[in-house]
Amino acid sequence: MPHPDRPLRVALLSYRSKPHCGGQGVYVRHLSRELAALGHDVTVFSGQPYPELDDGVHLEKVPSLDLYNDAAPFTTPPLRQWRDWIDAFEVATMWTAGFPEPFTFSLRALRELRRRSGEFDVVHDNQTLGYGQLGIQATGLPMVTTIHHPITVDRRIEVEQATGLQRIGKRRWYSFVRMQGRVARRMEAVLVPSQSSADDIVREFGVRRSAVDVVPLGVDTGCFHPRPEAAPIPGRLVCVASADSPLKGVATLLRATAKLATERDVSLTVVSRPTPGGPTERLVDELSLRDRVTFVSGIDDTELGELLARAEVAVVPSYYEGFSLPAVEAMACGTPLVASHAGAIPEVVGPDGDAARLIEPGDPEQLAAAIGDLLDDPARRTAMGEAAWHRVQARFTWRAVAEATAQRVAGAIGAARDRAGEPAARS
Repeated sequence: MPHPDRPLRVALLSYRSKPHCGGQGVYVRHLSRELAALGHDVTVFSGQPYPELDDGVHLEKVPSLDLYNDAAPFTTPPLRQWRDWIDAFEVATMWTAGFPEPFTFSLRALRELRRRSGEFDVVHDNQTLGYGQLGIQATGLPMVTTIHHPITVDRRIEVEQATGLQRIGKRRWYSFVRMQGRVARRMEAVLVPSQSSADDIVREFGVRRSAVDVVPLGVDTGCFHPRPEAAPIPGRLVCVASADSPLKGVATLLRATAKLATERDVSLTVVSRPTPGGPTERLVDELSLRDRVTFVSGIDDTELGELLARAEVAVVPSYYEGFSLPAVEAMACGTPLVASHAGAIPEVVGPDGDAARLIEPGDPEQLAAAIGDLLDDPARRTAMGEAAWHRVQARFTWRAVAEATAQRVAGAIGAARDRAGEPAARS
């Protein structure tokens, strides 16, 4: 794979980069930090919510109208705050129940990079896949994109679980997915976190198999590590997931917790902020779990690592994952895991029973049984936690992710130079 003879100047694009919840902000922060540590010059272009970045990484804010912020989502801003036609399109799409951010961010990024194309060697897109990316390619800048998993899977699961008019609303919300598929098929280099995700992206988006490279994600072992000085809290379960997303299976976990609560003293901490009065909060009330379930949000990685390390069992009940950072973070803390046999999760956690128990998604009875078995077997929890920690050390570090990513990025630059008839970079 060709390498440039000087550090790379990378423009890393992320249409939203929530720092502590969801994979996009986590990916952007750790990848950019490790690329900078390797000597590369990294500038992150991001819409709201903006990422937390480490020293040595530059942030260029690409502000939207922030229509989906946590404090007041779906609120139309005053007309005086609208800046141009892109803002008007963003509001109009929200009014008609769509999700415009991938498209509108890509246009704003295109505007910035046209003006500053000479400042960068390569553009690395973090699953925006908006039509603006095609315009960036047209400027001659080499481009690499990371696709964590095809959002067609999210759309299919949410539409299947919706009823009546909700189905129409879900299809409208996910209308941006067709654009993402069209853009993905035009990308010359696609990075994915797992072989499972690669297979899904080829099938769902029609991306050429030859364009896809697997680069697993990593974990910050400075924050996520065992804490032998702090004993786990008896009966404590932890889940890191978007509480209101059907894809993440939190409803299944709540039902399993309700069953366990009839047999033993258990408590569940969900790292997420559910919509007030939304489906997750209503289910908690229906199951009489108010005194058993706690929702936590806004914590940093060190606090999350402590929370995971103090749990007796971590749970990933998703219906699908393209990789699953929450699973790897729990494993890095030496916390035994119960997870769904879905998507890339088996690929990440290994054989059933080694570092994790694998169960079928959507089955609260089976989930409750698996959690209960682990709660009753301290020796097995210890063995699984040790196996999980060793698996992380061997496979999932951010430095390895950055090295592999830099190699693929250098390859994209070399291929672009070959297409342009310029001399390839020295090996």
